[in-house]
Amino acid sequence: MKKILILVFVTTFVASCANKKAVSYQQKNDAPFTTYWQQHIDYAMEINMDAEKHQYKGVQKAVYTNNSPDELNKVYYHLYFNAFQPGSQMDVRSLNIKDPDGRVRDRISKLNEDEIGYIKVNSLTQNGTPVSYETVGTILEVTLNTPIKSGESVTFDMDFDAQVPLQIRRSGRDSKEGVALSMSQWYPKMAEYDFEGWHTPPYIAREFHGVWGNFDVKLTIDRNYVVGGTGYLQNPQEIGHGYEDKSKPLNVPNTNKLTWHFKAPNVHDFMWAADPDYNHDILRMPVGIDLHFLYKKTLDAKYLKNWKDLQEPTAELMAYFSKNVGQYPYKQYSVIQGGDGGMEYAMSTLITGERSFGSLFGVTAHEMAHTWFQFLLASNESKHPWMDEGFTSYISSKASHEILKKGDGNPNAGPNRGYNYLVKNNIEEPLTTHADRYNLNAAYSVGSYGKGSLFLSQLEYVIGPENVAKGLKKYFNDFSFKHPTPNDVKRSMEKVSGIHLDWYLNEWTQTTHTIDYGIKSVNGKTITLERIGQMPMPIDLEVTYTDGSTESFNIPLRMMRGNKPTNATILEDWGWAMPTYSFEASKVVKSVEIDKSKLMQDVNLDNNIYK
Repeated sequence: MKKILILVFVTTFVASCANKKAVSYQQKNDAPFTTYWQQHIDYAMEINMDAEKHQYKGVQKAVYTNNSPDELNKVYYHLYFNAFQPGSQMDVRSLNIKDPDGRVRDRISKLNEDEIGYIKVNSLTQNGTPVSYETVGTILEVTLNTPIKSGESVTFDMDFDAQVPLQIRRSGRDSKEGVALSMSQWYPKMAEYDFEGWHTPPYIAREFHGVWGNFDVKLTIDRNYVVGGTGYLQNPQEIGHGYEDKSKPLNVPNTNKLTWHFKAPNVHDFMWAADPDYNHDILRMPVGIDLHFLYKKTLDAKYLKNWKDLQEPTAELMAYFSKNVGQYPYKQYSVIQGGDGGMEYAMSTLITGERSFGSLFGVTAHEMAHTWFQFLLASNESKHPWMDEGFTSYISSKASHEILKKGDGNPNAGPNRGYNYLVKNNIEEPLTTHADRYNLNAAYSVGSYGKGSLFLSQLEYVIGPENVAKGLKKYFNDFSFKHPTPNDVKRSMEKVSGIHLDWYLNEWTQTTHTIDYGIKSVNGKTITLERIGQMPMPIDLEVTYTDGSTESFNIPLRMMRGNKPTNATILEDWGWAMPTYSFEASKVVKSVEIDKSKLMQDVNLDNNIYK
């Protein structure tokens, strides 16, 4: 891998991902998803940024294709920046929740007029004819003149003004690290319509859901700003700033502002960031992916070194995720200093930069892993944040464990501690809870990240690690560039393992039932186990005999209708309604241990060992 100090945004894109407007899935030998459909949108935007006033004017043309079987009488846009105003739902929620996000607290309520955020729609037409619309908080409600018929495409032309809020949550200007512009969720964004209907939650500070499509964005901004983010730069020779191709002559206009022209094919979001003091490095991977690193040159020397040291391991992360989930389909990925912590976007992430190396690598690993879980596998983050944050935590922990720790330690230790914290403090809520409506931020965070991660690591205990690894790849192959649901994950795992898992999805994500198995008695050769918790599970058991020999046993759960691959002795399955289970070992028993792997999330380990 060779480091190059110029940036060439590649305009090509993997052909297999180029045409995703199809109404139904391509027929597969074991997955004939013939009734699936998803909407499509193509955005063309011209943005004129006044960096001094933190305001911009925008013109947006959106060609929206209704691939649903329904006629649409209305459409809806998200206007996320409107949340950063005193009295907004985000503001009031933060003022009333028991454990507010430390980055938000009461800060929105104290914003001045020149510090608030807003997106004001000045005009909107449908196929050239003005339509009626109303701004309601962070949602633009549009009443159409004529319904959009099934299979029909219409063009919406919009003129809007906007102001960038002071950096509070994710987006904003003048972050605590001095980044000028972190521009995420900055444009009027069409809401998603799917088999469940419209998804129009107000922006409360959680996650997002978007329509797959193509972006063509022209951004005009002061010439001293360096810009990075989503997409491929179309006019590098007119920009300079290290982006140009040295083999071609520059043609940079002698103007106060420059126009950056980006195209992003087949994405459901578009982010950009800009600062006059960005360093910009590029690491070109042999597989044709350019990794871009934009970070402030004014950072302390120790942080500058960390950003340099981050680059080779980031390439290792890209290779790990491509190998273990699915091949990254784009030609660039950007790691950009900005935002308020770490947040994933199309082909890019915003992360804070004043970190130790371990922290910088960790946040990069997590946010890059989001490219697979939620970006390419575009689940609804608001409704199923555990599929997004949990699966990302699972795979990024495995990657970090291999790349930095070389296999030392337990990658599940953190999620395990978090889950036990929820249970012991009686603050756990079902993972089916909408992300905005958890009673506590802690319950959302630990549940979505920790318990969501344990969904997969514990599944290794249920169906075997080999099947989970195969299941993730099947999930990616079947549902990338689509909007998968929890049932899709379950079915992918069922198809590779042959094991029924409806009970597992229900118990772990839709209830707060806990797992607690114990050794009730040992009498000579007879071992009796008991289920104390409400959630049933298969049981791995290791028995040591009085002669010093050992034997491993596996007791499948009857509802599984099968068992995982194992070298253990397979015993008769255990019906979940039976509170106890007894069997006869071959010799006199000295000791017994339930789940030596500790992959099963038993909430009471004291009764798991008999000696």
